[in-house]
Amino acid sequence: MESLKNKVAVITGGGGVLCSTMAQHLSKLGCKVAILDLNKSNAEKVAEEIKAQGGDAIGVEANVLVKDSLVKAKEEIHKAYGTCDILVNGAGGNHPKGTTSKTHFEAGDLEASEDITTFFDLDPKGIKFVFDLNFIGTLLPCQIFAEDMVGKSGCTIINISSMNAFTPLTKIPAYSGAKAAISNFTQWMAVHFSKVGIRVNALAPGFFLTDQNRRLLTEESGELTARGNTIIEHTPMGKFGEPEDLLGTLEWLVGSGSSFVTGVTIPIDGGFSAFSGV
Repeated sequence: MESLKNKVAVITGGGGVLCSTMAQHLSKLGCKVAILDLNKSNAEKVAEEIKAQGGDAIGVEANVLVKDSLVKAKEEIHKAYGTCDILVNGAGGNHPKGTTSKTHFEAGDLEASEDITTFFDLDPKGIKFVFDLNFIGTLLPCQIFAEDMVGKSGCTIINISSMNAFTPLTKIPAYSGAKAAISNFTQWMAVHFSKVGIRVNALAPGFFLTDQNRRLLTEESGELTARGNTIIEHTPMGKFGEPEDLLGTLEWLVGSGSSFVTGVTIPIDGGFSAFSGV
């Protein structure tokens, strides 16, 4: 991967399980890596781990929903490494107030206890939070860092979509809609930036155990929850993904081997998106 040596890679949400693994891999490929996270200590921890392995990385505090915060982060990265070549938009997530309690609505739910959150109870503020975090939290970093890429060669943006973008999962309409927007935005940007040589693609991870979803998919004992079991039953490979399963596709999309690939969303899902359930 000679084409990646000394490239400057910026990763938002870089303190998380999946994005920290991607950051470490990009470093091993020769990139100088800037880990952006709302929690600076998390970003610095990942950077220290990379440096301990012989890589070059810095941890930078940044809020992907605040333009001034991103501008400040960009200035810090410019001082350390220069302009951005690769942007991975890893910041995202869900919110309980954009989530229903049940997979299907039934007439009796209208008179049910307050413990049930139906479609009619969804909080617009919670839904807005999810859309802002996922969509605006991708759009703003692109506005700030893609400007660095104009006039250079070999620059790429990698967005993080989801299985929800192909077929919405039950109970999480806000997150599903937000990730569908990411896939659509990926296509839009790929066309918009095609004349200046910036490629834009997306990864669509299947089901990986992370800090955000572990309690939804597994019990404290380590056994699967009912939802966890359903997911495994609908994943032909019969397992959750490991963070390392993202790396081959990431490496291909940021490298010269995919130089004629732009505007695509690649499922990395153990066959989940291919399975009809029958």
